[in-house]
Amino acid sequence: MFTFAAVAKIILFILICASPIFAQTEANLPYFVDANYYYGSLLVQNKNVTQLNRNQPEGFILSFNKKTFGTSYWQQEYGYPDVGVSFGYQNFNSEVLGENFAVYGHLNFYFLSKKLQLRIAQGIGVNTNPFDLDTNFKNVAYGSRFLAATYFQLTYQQKNIYKGFGMQAGLSFIHHSNGSFRAPNSGTNVYAVTVGVQYDFDEKEAVYLPLEEKQDINEPLHYNLFVRGGINEGDIVGLGQHPFFVVGGFIDKRISYKSTFQLGAEMFFSKSLEKELEYRAIAFFKEDEEKIDYKRVAVFGGYELRISKFAIPIQLGYYVYWPSKYELPVYERIGLKYYFSEKLYSVVSVKAHAANAEAIEFGVGIRL
Repeated sequence: MFTFAAVAKIILFILICASPIFAQTEANLPYFVDANYYYGSLLVQNKNVTQLNRNQPEGFILSFNKKTFGTSYWQQEYGYPDVGVSFGYQNFNSEVLGENFAVYGHLNFYFLSKKLQLRIAQGIGVNTNPFDLDTNFKNVAYGSRFLAATYFQLTYQQKNIYKGFGMQAGLSFIHHSNGSFRAPNSGTNVYAVTVGVQYDFDEKEAVYLPLEEKQDINEPLHYNLFVRGGINEGDIVGLGQHPFFVVGGFIDKRISYKSTFQLGAEMFFSKSLEKELEYRAIAFFKEDEEKIDYKRVAVFGGYELRISKFAIPIQLGYYVYWPSKYELPVYERIGLKYYFSEKLYSVVSVKAHAANAEAIEFGVGIRL
């Protein structure tokens, strides 16, 4: 079983081996590594997860971080954040849920004179014991071995206590789900207490470039057209994976370097929803009724946080045409967008109804 002693040995081994190698270089390097152990609880977001909430999950996160010093305007605008990669291990102490391994890309944002760090990470994970109708039917959290993985970490740090070594402690929130790529997919959310150590390869105090004159961005309205798609499976196991498409448009208004607001409409075509409605009609002896329309039309409002060529769109929508009455009439979406130019972008996002993910969407759009 995974223990704190095992974590401590891994942390010490990595840091002790790494520090002499980099200490031999003449120039200080703008990197640091950190290792965090966490111990927490499984959050019960719906009734399907209740039976799984019996043991305390624990794990560790190892990270490699590169500092920024303001060579790009976005670095100055966000207070000189770090960029990095993480490796995470999570043990649910449960034969049903198994263990998760994940690799992430992350950003560290700082507050309170660099004492308080907020890390936002997104990546891909693997579960060791996913749902299997014959051997592991109780694992309703993960219907597939591969998962989308996200974690947020808020820690108070004391850097460079002794020869580059420092300590940190705080809170973590770790999410794993396959975005209804395959059923079942209740997913898991773990909130935990975190403690860790770090080693900074640059013991000298960082020198940041002075702030440039603030960019005053206030653009006129722009029109956007987009198409999204992917493959998902409904809530009922065994109906299979099917394609879906989303088409729509919105107007946006960028009011600053960081912030853009959106208002738009979209239409959903989901083959999985069609199959699920047909199954339910047969199951409840309503197959003689007129076929239910599975198309949906919605309006939505959104906010987009721009970070260099990347952006984080967050949207809240409401179905105005919803004959199937599938899930709730309100949905939310969060994603990651990349701007190839100011007119062309790609986006990957997760659409959900409350805590239940409906799909992982991949899309492209044009901004006119």
